[in-house]
Amino acid sequence: MSTREASGSEDPIIESRDQLVAPMQGGEKPKNAWRIGTEHEKLVYFQKDHRAPSYEEPKGIHDILMALTEFGWEPIEENGKVIAMRGADGTVSLEPAGQLELSGAPLENLHETCAETGRHLQQVKAIGERFGVGFLGLGMWPDKTREELPIMPKGRYEIMLRHMPRVGSLGLDMMLRTCTIQVNLDYSSEADMAQKFRTSLALQPLATALFANSPFTEGKPNGFLSYRSHIWSDTDPHRTGMLPFVFEDGFGYERYVDYMLDVPMYFVFRDGKYIDAAGLSFRDFMKGKLSALPGEKPTASDWVDHLSTAFPEVRLKSFLEMRGADGGPWNRICALPAFWVGLLYDQGALNAAWDLVKHWSMDEREALRNAVPKQALGAAIPGGGTLRDLAKEVLAIARAGLTSRARLNSSGDNETGFLEALDEIVNSGKVPAQVLLDSYHGEWGGDISQVYKYSF
Repeated sequence: MSTREASGSEDPIIESRDQLVAPMQGGEKPKNAWRIGTEHEKLVYFQKDHRAPSYEEPKGIHDILMALTEFGWEPIEENGKVIAMRGADGTVSLEPAGQLELSGAPLENLHETCAETGRHLQQVKAIGERFGVGFLGLGMWPDKTREELPIMPKGRYEIMLRHMPRVGSLGLDMMLRTCTIQVNLDYSSEADMAQKFRTSLALQPLATALFANSPFTEGKPNGFLSYRSHIWSDTDPHRTGMLPFVFEDGFGYERYVDYMLDVPMYFVFRDGKYIDAAGLSFRDFMKGKLSALPGEKPTASDWVDHLSTAFPEVRLKSFLEMRGADGGPWNRICALPAFWVGLLYDQGALNAAWDLVKHWSMDEREALRNAVPKQALGAAIPGGGTLRDLAKEVLAIARAGLTSRARLNSSGDNETGFLEALDEIVNSGKVPAQVLLDSYHGEWGGDISQVYKYSF
């Protein structure tokens, strides 16, 4: 989740609809300027008892953040509390219960992306070894109740934690207990954005299936393969889902603006503090009628903040965010950007991927999205067959797209090797959650603590 810093005095008041479209239009880039941004979250725990560290305690979250200064990272504060670190590799920030996230820098190729991931993991592992702390790559805490988890000192989280129970039963689980991998990608024009949005939204259930990695809740199997994905179905209906309007004729920036204006607000950031505006209307804000700030109108930064408070399966800001994957170990962090870059950054691959899914109805897309949290690659696809069948075709397209890109490392290898982790999943027919469940029912003997063997 984004880390907010104070805006400068140049932050303009929004006076026209053109300013609402501006962040999306401003994201347009020529193909040679397209970049890859990868975000990945990790669960943090004390090795001696598997407890989640609080912010303040010795060798807890604050100390972990500050230890990153040894590697050149610089602190970002909110109300006197360090809540993120800034460096050459992007930003290290905190999710609500102390999940540690790297929001990576925009990079030119997947070799750079995976090197960035490797540097980050080496740094936090070095700190963890000294502090007695471990990092776990799963989509959800396998054994913690909500009450066992700490809360990080970020103002937006206080507001969201109050608001979530008003609009859904699982929003607190989303905030406190889940981890994800996300990929941020560019577009060249409104038409390019629309094709990429539609294709990636239709195929997001496949990414969810391939990365399904959250089969446990409070120490027991929960009946799902991606419980993290299921959680989004009862978090907040106003700001989640498959966005049917994206597939309608004429979809573009203006239609997404309309959607975001209908998404209720969470907050307004003023003078370094978050003001609770949960459930209020950005349309009213534009009229100077926001009850939380009477008479004030929004700035460009307020709109950018608001764009970050919707959580559909794919999100548009000044780039497109792929949001369907559970957190996972090192090799799958690199595999997710490989999957989407291969499909979306080569026009031939993008056309081929869209051809696979363009005939699906909205009901069929919704049915697939709803089936995947439990069935993963076994979910039926429109027209017959399963997601596993589709995965073979899609991975072949992604591989062709990466081959066409021809981004080579110093050894002369292209980017296709980063798909191997996904090939293994499809060839075996078992997603990560199913492998964990086999271990739980087999060698672990029902002892969930054995999952900590899978730490980074």
